[in-house]
Amino acid sequence: MNTPGVEVFGTLTEAQLRNRLEPEKGVFIAESPKVIRVALDAGFQPISLLCERCHLTGDAADILPRLGDIPVYVGERELLARLTGYTLTRGVLCAMRRPAPKRVEEVCREARRVVVIDGVVDSTNIGAIFRSAAALGIDAVLLTRNSCDPLNRRAVRVSMGSVFLVPWAWLDIPLADLRQLGFRIAAMALTDNSISLDSPCLNVEPRLAIVMGTEGDGLAHETIADADYVVRIPMSHGVDSLNVAAASAVAFWQLCCH
Repeated sequence: MNTPGVEVFGTLTEAQLRNRLEPEKGVFIAESPKVIRVALDAGFQPISLLCERCHLTGDAADILPRLGDIPVYVGERELLARLTGYTLTRGVLCAMRRPAPKRVEEVCREARRVVVIDGVVDSTNIGAIFRSAAALGIDAVLLTRNSCDPLNRRAVRVSMGSVFLVPWAWLDIPLADLRQLGFRIAAMALTDNSISLDSPCLNVEPRLAIVMGTEGDGLAHETIADADYVVRIPMSHGVDSLNVAAASAVAFWQLCCH
């Protein structure tokens, strides 16, 4: 399939889609009608659509009138799988323009609760953390540069479009500088000095940055040492940790909804 324009859906890597040299020309892929609707509702600009033929009058019928004058590529399921290299989850992909990057100060200006994602590289975990953040009251997400891009196709899909709902920015300042924005720092880690997640002192903090670490090693010793609080989730049966996405949901519920 050599139709010009479809390479965005198949042959371009995630790094090429991001276009780091010219971010204003970057692209991301929204997968499934529901996620595409959320992106359009949030004001994101569509560039082109790849659609399984049966969805033109099915799941994507209400999307097409909202796209304006953009290319729409149509094919059968098997053809689209060969083109993209995977079977489309819900038969529809939309290439969209990446938004202008936001600054930490911008997304944190009115925030009371933010999460700092430190070195989380699994796109599924990133998507799940964003979905929990949107559902449980996190005001903004900050990510270290060694974390997975929230606009990675799988992260967008797993988040069910929540990456479009919660403001986020790359954390290009030292973690300690969040104190200058009025935040106390709570590092989620299991140490001898950890306090319980349900400790009353945490909920009364007016502004709190909750730091979640990598899937394997957790947070660096320097990050833990620099925190105002080191926090653990009370657990039973000798279990010492949860998956970072599950742990984030527990932390958000306790620290945002109570």
